[in-house]
Amino acid sequence: MAFSAADLTAILLTLRLATTVTVILLLIGTPIAWWLARTRSWFKGPVGALVALPLVLPPTVLGFYLLIALGPNGPIGQFTAALGLGTLPFTYWGLVVGSVFYSLPFVVQPLQNVFESIGERPLEVAATLRAGPWDRFFSVVLPMAKPGYLTATVLGFAHTVGEFGVVLMIGGNIPGQTRVVSVQIYDHVEALDYGQAHWLAAAMLLFSFLVLLLVYGARGKSQASAMRYGA
Repeated sequence: MAFSAADLTAILLTLRLATTVTVILLLIGTPIAWWLARTRSWFKGPVGALVALPLVLPPTVLGFYLLIALGPNGPIGQFTAALGLGTLPFTYWGLVVGSVFYSLPFVVQPLQNVFESIGERPLEVAATLRAGPWDRFFSVVLPMAKPGYLTATVLGFAHTVGEFGVVLMIGGNIPGQTRVVSVQIYDHVEALDYGQAHWLAAAMLLFSFLVLLLVYGARGKSQASAMRYGA
């Protein structure tokens, strides 16, 4: 037994979705994480809690409110309709929006942690060499933050691959458009096709293990490097 054509379509759609979402998350997550790491504003607590909300909120709750917001009567739905884009629920881009919200903390928090670990000293040294804010960020912060970016990229990608509740609420179950791997497994189980479900579930299990192995390996190298430089 092997993957069916529907399984392969779901896998390719999932990889496409995870890649798109990860790129978007890195672009919007970097300034959010940088601000959270450096600000002393009292807004830091509420913003940090808002970013972390998907960690504790049931996916169906988040999916429900996103469905309302993106629907024809919701503020985002009315805005996209006014732009001539229609509404996003039950479309690929609806999945992208929902996945960005749901996976945001898995990218922002690793970046915030690595930005905080850098401290002020490297930036102060760069400033004495007349490096501007942008130059300091791209020449000093980004190279030092590579382990955090690796962790954020891997976790953001993997978390998007494993989503179920949010994507089912927003995307439904449309073959070739919104039926991702997690939904495909659910369909196999509902049809009592446990053989095909085992194939996909085992692939997800192996993928998850390799993701964790990569993340922990990156953390180990980062800690060893920090100890070496600290010595």
